[in-house]
Amino acid sequence: MLAWMRNLIARSSDRDENQRWWKARVAALEAVLGPCDGTVFHVSANLHRHGFADVLRFRQYVPGITYVTCGLIGNPRQIPNRWGQYDLVVCTHDEDSWAPGFLSRLAKYTHDAAIHPGDTMDIHEMRPPKSDVAAILFARPDPPAHSFSVRGAPGGLMLCIGITPSEFGACKTYGSGVVTRALREKGIFPFTHMNRESIA
Repeated sequence: MLAWMRNLIARSSDRDENQRWWKARVAALEAVLGPCDGTVFHVSANLHRHGFADVLRFRQYVPGITYVTCGLIGNPRQIPNRWGQYDLVVCTHDEDSWAPGFLSRLAKYTHDAAIHPGDTMDIHEMRPPKSDVAAILFARPDPPAHSFSVRGAPGGLMLCIGITPSEFGACKTYGSGVVTRALREKGIFPFTHMNRESIA
């Protein structure tokens, strides 16, 4: 009986702590992105255990939609990069059913390896059908979203930008910095466009 009671109290304490982290993450994200529009893409408890993350939706950070994971900063399973822990973000001009599911799945990857600005990832198996996007280019978003804290822990956002096959090749040949600057010059950064002409 005592063991059962201890386990019940421990689970209740864990839930309370998780709720404190959730509220702190939301408050930190809203401080740099504007208010969440109230939409939360929840994953099941089973997927949470496997590393998937819930995703929030924002409408005031960019002229469009911003999708952000909410569950990585403060998560001891995530491998931090040089700036600390980070949540993942995709910006689109319009609502996109692919983005939240993609971010939720990508969250699991951050438990296995740190993602750094300039890194790229082939997403051939995860991209939407008939999409020009072949890979993701990771970048730090513009201030103030690049660096903040959650409950005293350093954190930030990692921007995921969809790139075409030729842009992916250009990252390997000329470096991701060159492609990132070109995306800025063409007005594409920080958005992911599923169908667009390549700049490379």
